[in-house]
Amino acid sequence: MKDSFLDEKLVEKAKEENISTFLDRVDKQTPCIFGVRGVCCRICFSGPCRIVGKLKGVCGADADTVVARNLLRSVAGGASCHVDHAREITLALLDIAEGKTISYEIGGKKKLRELAKKLGVKASSEKDLARGIALEALEEFRRQEGVFHESEGEYSNWLRIHALPSRISLWKNIGILPISGDYEISHALHVTTMGNESEPTSLLLKCLRIGLVDGYMGLHLSSDLQDVIFGEPKLVETEANLGVLKEDHVNVAVHGHVPLLSAKVVEYAKKMEEKARKVGAEGINVVGICCTGHEILERHGIHLAAHVLQAEFAIVTGALEVLVADMQCIFPSLSTIAGCYHTKIITTANARISGAMYMPFTVENADEIARRMIEIAIENFKSRDKSRVYIPKKKAKLYAGFSDSTLLKLFSSVENDNPINVLVSALESGEVKGICAVVGCRNPRLKGEKFVEKMIKELLKEDVWVITTGCIAHSAAQEGLMNPSALKFCGSGLRKFLREVGRANSMKALPPVLHFGSCVDNSRIEKFWKKIAEFLNTDFSSLPLVASAPELLTEKSVAIGMWLLCLGIPLHLNIIPPISGSNKVLKFFSRDVEKLLGSYVIVANDPVEAAKCLVEIIEKRRKKRIFFLMSLSVKLSHQEIRKRRGSP
Repeated sequence: MKDSFLDEKLVEKAKEENISTFLDRVDKQTPCIFGVRGVCCRICFSGPCRIVGKLKGVCGADADTVVARNLLRSVAGGASCHVDHAREITLALLDIAEGKTISYEIGGKKKLRELAKKLGVKASSEKDLARGIALEALEEFRRQEGVFHESEGEYSNWLRIHALPSRISLWKNIGILPISGDYEISHALHVTTMGNESEPTSLLLKCLRIGLVDGYMGLHLSSDLQDVIFGEPKLVETEANLGVLKEDHVNVAVHGHVPLLSAKVVEYAKKMEEKARKVGAEGINVVGICCTGHEILERHGIHLAAHVLQAEFAIVTGALEVLVADMQCIFPSLSTIAGCYHTKIITTANARISGAMYMPFTVENADEIARRMIEIAIENFKSRDKSRVYIPKKKAKLYAGFSDSTLLKLFSSVENDNPINVLVSALESGEVKGICAVVGCRNPRLKGEKFVEKMIKELLKEDVWVITTGCIAHSAAQEGLMNPSALKFCGSGLRKFLREVGRANSMKALPPVLHFGSCVDNSRIEKFWKKIAEFLNTDFSSLPLVASAPELLTEKSVAIGMWLLCLGIPLHLNIIPPISGSNKVLKFFSRDVEKLLGSYVIVANDPVEAAKCLVEIIEKRRKKRIFFLMSLSVKLSHQEIRKRRGSP
């Protein structure tokens, strides 16, 4: 377990107590070579057919068709998760607007007005504005036809208000503008059934089309409406890793993705502190696991306990009273492991698993459900076996709550007239060489290896600023990369830039790795990048921007990857989806997509090599692009900015 993100004593504790974790199970699974290469077809029942060499399936499908078809199904599956997330939030906002629940209010009034203006929604009251926005959002799921003319709103309102016009024109020309979330996902499943579409390139273009569904009808829509309900993220300081669990407190973990319930759990934990003290606890400690942890962190400052692969070990500590799970990334193993301890697993929404307590959740019964969950946790504190408790001491400080809005506010302390110019000037001078979005989950196949941590440190050394979301953000936070002490890993240029902006905001420095939130908050990365592109009047494909999914795990990550490619962002993968069985599919993503979109996929399974490849792409873009010439349009040069703030 040397150089692992897992606590050695906790791993040993699990072994001693005969607890099977992902470490044990991954060793017992030998991936099928046909499945790994994507050449196993199970779409009809004349098979399964396994395609080897020139061999074809019973229906005549070759390897290119089978791989492309399987990939499209994976992308559709991933997008369905984010689209369902967006639907949950949309329906919640509609219920709030129509007065069907008093459990929630409009917390982001500024965001409400901004979104209404962009969408053309007009009303005299906040509730009516919210209702109008919710009804517009519902069209993102149920629209049944697209008339791709120049007039606004005929494809996707959320795509229209968030995407660069240059990208929209490109997508229109390629023919990948989506109609609606439900339509495109349903259509993808239809065309991939037996006897329908078999032309590989057409299927792969549909993968890109579903990527746009994921980005705008899933990610952007979810983040926007969550900001309306709960307010936008704010800069907060907190801690990460399993050391945030408290031995003298009732510990409650919220796990999943949609913050409707987790926000209420936090609220009732604060209200019921006195009840906890009556059973001998010092209070109630709510911690976050996975993406819902990020949601409550960036708005409430709650500690981050664990990413997806550490959730099992949160139970193994013996200190967790209740784990509340809503949807996505909930391992079925959690209830099995909890059965060996006093921990109660309470699921809701789409997370129903065997052996767990299930509580149906709606926005109408949110207060009642959250109160009951906290009551169960308090009562369960009395059942804790103190002799079996081990809480690792390791934890790290982090700053979170970053977004395009947060960063512009920070930059405005340096230059108020054109805040984004602070970063553009640093990019132009090479002080900040480029920006890399490192996103996704942690993959059990790496068995705890610190791949992502090593890769990020290599990027920082080369003056590349890093943005993270999801479980990768957990990892970076636990490694201490989200606080100023991590400046020691940065190159001299990036270090200088982070110190200058930080000091202008009464901070030691900005963190080298930015916490941008949950997986749906990948949308915030585009908003941030869009500020740079708009200021320079250019396209993403002309900027030193790259992305990496270094431990690809879920279908959601594949859908996000397709969206990033559509933006024109080169994408690094470590564990690649099952596409290696088709030369045509490999060529499409490594070469053909570049001609279409200005992006491509690279594969590197060594963290140092991966960072090197990403830096080379950034350098190539800096040299190829008229990037430096474009900076002539910048109103304030880098040297003038420094002169104004008194820097040498």
